[in-house]
Amino acid sequence: MRAAIYFTPAKSDPLTVRAATWLGRDAFENRIVRDPNPKVDLLVSDPARYGFHATLKAPFRLADGMTLHDLDRELAAFSQRIQAFSLGKLTVTRLNRFFALTVQTVLPELLQLEEAVRTAFEPFRAPLSRQEVARRNSHNLSERQQANLARWGYPYVGQDFRFHMTLTNAILAEDEAAQVEALLHSQFSPALNTSVVIDALALFVEPEPGDPFHIHSRHPLQGGMPSYA
Repeated sequence: MRAAIYFTPAKSDPLTVRAATWLGRDAFENRIVRDPNPKVDLLVSDPARYGFHATLKAPFRLADGMTLHDLDRELAAFSQRIQAFSLGKLTVTRLNRFFALTVQTVLPELLQLEEAVRTAFEPFRAPLSRQEVARRNSHNLSERQQANLARWGYPYVGQDFRFHMTLTNAILAEDEAAQVEALLHSQFSPALNTSVVIDALALFVEPEPGDPFHIHSRHPLQGGMPSYA
């Protein structure tokens, strides 16, 4: 089993509804939500398995002596102390070879929340196995990202963190990318006219390797404390 701490909007949020329709899967109920669409399904197999989310603590195996109940209880307590904040409007963006929803402005509150979540829940993370390191490590990683991987189990943290909600697999052909971008704007534009609020933290679970991730719990941010306090 692996766990992850993600942000995802509420189940009824128009953005969540449109994302579930695009990906073909609802991570809240862990079920398929539309008929097969071969053209789209080939584009979304990876993000559909992980569920619609933005990573704050990347998937990890639990450390010895830690349980999912322990993690969930600590996440609930953590969320009660943290203050919700607005991301502003999201936008469809091409990041390297895949498409995602991203913020238009990098917010200090967002970077502080990533650091707070990453550090507070590090005791729950088991060290990466050799296989996991090999799977993550790449000649494309910078020295800093390789150091992040060794220290935190994930290369894209701290200065390398970028908020994104993945919508597609990697797309190699430029003509295909242009078509996909048009599809994404058609699918998501109606839900991108309002600001998105980081108002909760969600615990996602992968029961067995390769299983779809589903939402185990979602804890509202209820505190008046900034994430960096």
